[in-house]
Amino acid sequence: MANFFKRNMNWINTRMGFFLLTIVLFWAKTYIAYQTEFTLGAKGSVQQFLLFINPVPAALLIFGIALYFRGRLAYWLMMIINVLESTWIFANVLYYREFSDFLSFGIMKGSSDVGNNLGKSLAQITHVYDFFVYIDIVILIILLVTHVIRIDPRPFKRRYAFSITVLSFGLMFAEFGMANADRSGLLTRTFDNNYIVKYMGLNEYAAFNAYQTQKESATRASANASDMKSVLKYLKQNRVSPNVSYYGKEKGKNVFIIHLESFQQFLIDYKVDGKEVTPTLNKFYHNQNTLSFANFYNQVAQGKTSDAEMMLENSLFGLPQGSAMTTYGTQNTFQAAPAILSQEAGYTTAAFHGDVPSFWNRDNTYKSWGYQYFFSSSYYHEKPGYSVGYGLKDKIFFEQSAKYIEQLPQPFYAKLITLTNHYPYELDKKNTDFPATKTGDKTVDPYVQTAHYLDQSFAEFLTYLKKVGLYKNSVIVAYGDHYGISNNHRPAIAQLLGKSKVTNFDLAQFQKVPFMIHATGLKGGISHTYGGEIDVLPTLLDLLGVKNTDTVQFGQDLLAKNRNQTVAFRNGNFVSPKYTKIGGTVYDTKTGKVLTLTAAQKKTVAQLQNHVTTELSLSDRVIYGDLLRFYKPKGFKKVDKAAFTYKYKPAMEKLAEAEKEEKTSALVKNHNKTTTYKTDAPELK
Repeated sequence: MANFFKRNMNWINTRMGFFLLTIVLFWAKTYIAYQTEFTLGAKGSVQQFLLFINPVPAALLIFGIALYFRGRLAYWLMMIINVLESTWIFANVLYYREFSDFLSFGIMKGSSDVGNNLGKSLAQITHVYDFFVYIDIVILIILLVTHVIRIDPRPFKRRYAFSITVLSFGLMFAEFGMANADRSGLLTRTFDNNYIVKYMGLNEYAAFNAYQTQKESATRASANASDMKSVLKYLKQNRVSPNVSYYGKEKGKNVFIIHLESFQQFLIDYKVDGKEVTPTLNKFYHNQNTLSFANFYNQVAQGKTSDAEMMLENSLFGLPQGSAMTTYGTQNTFQAAPAILSQEAGYTTAAFHGDVPSFWNRDNTYKSWGYQYFFSSSYYHEKPGYSVGYGLKDKIFFEQSAKYIEQLPQPFYAKLITLTNHYPYELDKKNTDFPATKTGDKTVDPYVQTAHYLDQSFAEFLTYLKKVGLYKNSVIVAYGDHYGISNNHRPAIAQLLGKSKVTNFDLAQFQKVPFMIHATGLKGGISHTYGGEIDVLPTLLDLLGVKNTDTVQFGQDLLAKNRNQTVAFRNGNFVSPKYTKIGGTVYDTKTGKVLTLTAAQKKTVAQLQNHVTTELSLSDRVIYGDLLRFYKPKGFKKVDKAAFTYKYKPAMEKLAEAEKEEKTSALVKNHNKTTTYKTDAPELK
């Protein structure tokens, strides 16, 4: 038997035999990863076949490089290539688990942000079985070390190696032909990376992403003023008139933007063991002076929080790959909320963030947006226990921010970014007084506890605003930036929503985040209009009565009566009052049922899809080409970034001078007496 096995295993002792074994093992583990770690949504025989076969062409090409080399070097090269390829799979497994997307060169460019996003929660998102992606390497090493497989020293004919290279390209073209036949315009119309991986594979996705990244870099160099024509034409056609009942009603008031980290709409009025998760935000949401939006969606992509900020303050979409703030925040020209409010209405502008200023390139991007002050980690007193996860705990953050807020000359525009309700939802026991959910998902269950802590922090901040005298003269905007629980936690999501299982439609609805605008005397209520983060800036400017008819904004005032209610997701999907389109499936938005479209319905859906695709493409063109450098709205001056410094001493001197000159700060109005901020944060006792 041993001799039989040995005779029939002779093939594996050839260079080609080892090569084929390596390919088969790599193919198997990649396909297993596809099925177990990624939600690619392969439907039908064509998509299933392409998903099964797509690891092979690139593997033949990349591993085939080793066949051009002699002896042991060829084997070493195959092993090195396998380690690199396996690490690429491993990194994507981890990234996808947290962000439901694949790594891009745009994200990897902002390596510090990737490091923060993954590094701070690596222990929580890494499972022992993730290292399965290296199992074939271990097997091959054992087979070589024990001489079950012997190295073939004979030279490998170049024409055979070249034939494998040609075969790999031939298979790639055949694969692309089948993929493009199943999804027309695969590489030109999709915004969803899942499609590229599903049809073509992880390696082909990496190559396509590299091409896109290079193309984006070249776009700016070739852009010119005429490129703005199509953008301005589109915006003119889609501009809506403001609602006269609300336009200018909050003119001259301070603006607080409260960034509720990872806060989803389902938390509003949600209870665990009969207890409200967010009692303060619930009251705020239902307050008669709060405009609350029940169908408001996050529209972020890989940039997550940075995408939300880009939309919120520029009415420009984030990018399909990477973060616009990280990649373009320093060099591009913007016409953002801080600059508009400062120039048009004399606002003091400030951002508050309890982490390092370089995160998401904020220290540079905020200058491009016109922020006069940026209070980041160096402005806050730090002690052991003050921080968790991504920075200062929210109660401590608000408490320490208060002394700067009361010094801001009024009117001011102040954005405060909370951090505690961020994955992996860590909070020490002395701050945890709320029960976790019982889904059995360790990632999901603590989410309500950090959300409850955020709610308590918000309550303390509102109390302070009333005490210091800012509450009645301020517009308070509270919004969730993106999902807190990714789509990779379907069983847990189903339990949270009280369903046996969730559909893709349910997951689209799960992307809702709260958006609330509160002001004393404002006619509030719950609006059911459909909108998203792209619509915040025009809504806010209209409420403040600030002219914005010739600025480049892709959103529409949420209060306008004749607005388009199609909400574009960054991957090209959309939600509208009647239709929800996810991939190739169309749902009835009111019932969630899959629709079999009539000819008329197909035409309507196609028109909606064209609107979404056009909107996303034109917004991308503005950012990639830095087109705003060619366009100057009437009365708007290009932001001079050199005019701002965020270093502690000169910034505080500048603030003191402005306060002394204008004499409108809360501190001055309170006869230079500091208002005590009341908090129950145990760390401060």
